[in-house]
Amino acid sequence: MTADTHPPHPPHPPYEAAAGHGAGAPLVLDRRDGPHGEVVLRRHGELLQIIANGCFLMDTSDGRSERLLVRAALEELDAGGGRPSPSVLIGGLGVGFSLAEAAAEPRWGRITVVEREEAVIDWHRDGPLGEISRGALADPRVRIVPDGLLAHLTGGGPGGGEPYDALCLDVDNGPDWTVTEDNGSLYTPAGLAACARRLAPGGVLAVWSAQPSRAFGEALRNAGFTRVRTEEVPVARGVPDVVHLATRPA
Repeated sequence: MTADTHPPHPPHPPYEAAAGHGAGAPLVLDRRDGPHGEVVLRRHGELLQIIANGCFLMDTSDGRSERLLVRAALEELDAGGGRPSPSVLIGGLGVGFSLAEAAAEPRWGRITVVEREEAVIDWHRDGPLGEISRGALADPRVRIVPDGLLAHLTGGGPGGGEPYDALCLDVDNGPDWTVTEDNGSLYTPAGLAACARRLAPGGVLAVWSAQPSRAFGEALRNAGFTRVRTEEVPVARGVPDVVHLATRPA
């Protein structure tokens, strides 16, 4: 646990420079053109990688920080007094680590995953990423919602309007480096207000980031969230991955 004291640093490089974890040349397993651009699933050695519009998003090499995203949210709920069978929304299916973490915890009640890329959902249901998420997808608590995160949060998507005890968001490389330009609205005062409205009183917002963001911590406080803090996961090179945590007042 640490305060938001790290200076900003340049965003990650394109995947050609960032994703050197496998052996030999990467193999493209699927490539799709969707409403938000191109998404690619690759195998690089033993790793599976997701690339969006030419930028490396994530791979199956580690997953500690993606699992921390969900685990820290539950711990923060407990610190605030706890509640039975809390509900969680996971924003972004990714390679499935966050979903797997949630499904492995019997204390979670309703588990909703919002994912806007149909290709990513397909890669889990019928493709190679099922090796991570297959057990979780069979869990009766789990529901996959094919929708944009902000649309779901504002009530425009399936199941719109239902409150959550925790929002665990991992749809970008962080508040300071979004995958697509329209994602930036999620981190604005209006976007954070939408998050707060979908949280039950005392609910927790957890946001994954590839780097700390002092500005985002201030934005959370300005939006009325309390107990704003970060947890870090050291990485092999560069600054640690970060989970920003904040609580909606009861």
